[in-house]
Amino acid sequence: METAYTRLTPLVEALALALAPLLDKPFAFFGHSLGALIAFELARQLRRQAGVQPLRLFVSASRAPQIPARHRPIHALPEPELQIELRRLNGTPGEILQNAELMQIMVPVLRADFSLYETYAYAAEPPLNCVISGFGGLEDHRASRGDLEAWRDQTSASFSLRMFPGGHFFLNASQSLLLQALSQDMRRDG
Repeated sequence: METAYTRLTPLVEALALALAPLLDKPFAFFGHSLGALIAFELARQLRRQAGVQPLRLFVSASRAPQIPARHRPIHALPEPELQIELRRLNGTPGEILQNAELMQIMVPVLRADFSLYETYAYAAEPPLNCVISGFGGLEDHRASRGDLEAWRDQTSASFSLRMFPGGHFFLNASQSLLLQALSQDMRRDG
């Protein structure tokens, strides 16, 4: 029932404040799509605010933050057009899209999420000093291999990229492969 965030900076500031008591332990962030930008900006905020960084940043299905958006904004579209775009993106289950009551609840949340992503403005800072692992779908038209490889510029440590079968939501179909890759990377850091 909380008001949804529609801008990334206030969200990241709130997350950093909430995580402050936990920063005495090693940690890693995983973010998929919009979550990758949130995790990235949160890592930068924690570096500025507390002088700490994650051991590893896992970014999935997201263009690197320095790459400008190529898709038209959809967060303010009239609802019928928004629903067409949601169907095209194939990330919202059909049962939800077909349920008017659920959509009444979900549309404001989805609009807020798209607003976070579509109003994001990258500001250059020194690269993070943590390993970045990128993951992507081989058939993802929103975050290509090149978009993901550009994350390399955001770290002074190492970078790796793994591509999986599937589109933007490859993590649903390739869940076991993704979890295996995450586990391998975390064991390396451990």
